[in-house]
Amino acid sequence: MKIVHLCLASFYVDNGSYQENLLPRYHKKNGYDVEIIASLDTFNEYGQLVIGDGPNEYRNEDGILVRRLKYRINKIDKKLKRFYGVFASLSKSRPDVIFIHGCQFLDIYKVIKYIKLYPSVRVFVDNHADFSNSARNLFSKVILHRILWRKCAQSILPYVTKFYGVLPSRVDFLNEVYGIPRDSVELLLMGADDDLLIEAVSGASSLRKRLDISEGDFIIVTGGKIDFAKQEVLNLMRAIKQLNYQHVKLLVFGSVIPEIKKEFDSLLSENVIYLGWINSKESYSYFQMANLIVFPGRHSVFWEQVVAQQKPMLVKYWPGTTHVDIGENVLFLKQADTKEIEEQISNIVDNPQILAGITRGAQSDKSKNFLYSKIALKSLGLTREV
Repeated sequence: MKIVHLCLASFYVDNGSYQENLLPRYHKKNGYDVEIIASLDTFNEYGQLVIGDGPNEYRNEDGILVRRLKYRINKIDKKLKRFYGVFASLSKSRPDVIFIHGCQFLDIYKVIKYIKLYPSVRVFVDNHADFSNSARNLFSKVILHRILWRKCAQSILPYVTKFYGVLPSRVDFLNEVYGIPRDSVELLLMGADDDLLIEAVSGASSLRKRLDISEGDFIIVTGGKIDFAKQEVLNLMRAIKQLNYQHVKLLVFGSVIPEIKKEFDSLLSENVIYLGWINSKESYSYFQMANLIVFPGRHSVFWEQVVAQQKPMLVKYWPGTTHVDIGENVLFLKQADTKEIEEQISNIVDNPQILAGITRGAQSDKSKNFLYSKIALKSLGLTREV
């Protein structure tokens, strides 16, 4: 069976740990013939969205053929997601299944044209948009989402086997903003690469030695793109400095945007350590060595990865993201300001029974639902959750 993943609504990042990387990887592991058709959008070293200038066709880190499509000529085409070669690329690939990552691109009508020629093709569409990252101004909310992208979603609806929201809030967005019927939508979890979970255990041990961290130290880890949507990381860094517990170490990894780098650097100390940018594989080992993972800002794919790694978390509460609570494995921050973070962490550090409780919760069998070996099968309607 041939599966083509369409990543045209947004970015595609080589060597990433995003769903757009891991679903194709595990579909290939399951024995399917897999290709990716993607935009040129990617991230630079600062975590900023850019248009890449790499080859248009190549094999990625998993040996999967990636075909990058150029935008048409003007700025409007980039905003509306109109490309050269969508129909031609699908005709060349001849997929049995098309998995569309985001329906927010105008060339979805080229996909519909292809499906009409080959009506036996099964189509799945997921959604990564909600009100935390989309529809945040009047033009975006009304013109783009409630009119244009809603029309795209409605147009492909008759041909779709299942729509997926990758967060509960994104399931709601499909229904409430695009008008997709509830019985056509399910939650498709994001998660972790099974293979890297196994490697993380030995990797964590070597990291402790390299960083000269003793067994008695309490390790907190946070990571990801540190930008205006996740400035609360600075509050976390301030909280650790103000607590001044010598045995508590905060390890921070990821790209930091230039606009906040100066303030970020001023908060570093012996107990607040910046690891720089690390690859997705290394993130597993850093999370594995932690006593507690803290994500004080907006949701990222690392939340689900950490659930799969069975590690306790302290995260910012956002409506529609409580799916990471699989049974007392998570404590939620309301404001995520410095004072609240400081109080929560001191409570956890000073009361070992609290950490023991959320650690037990993290080891629930429900964490297996966050493994991509399971997610990849569910994405094709082949299995159910634990």
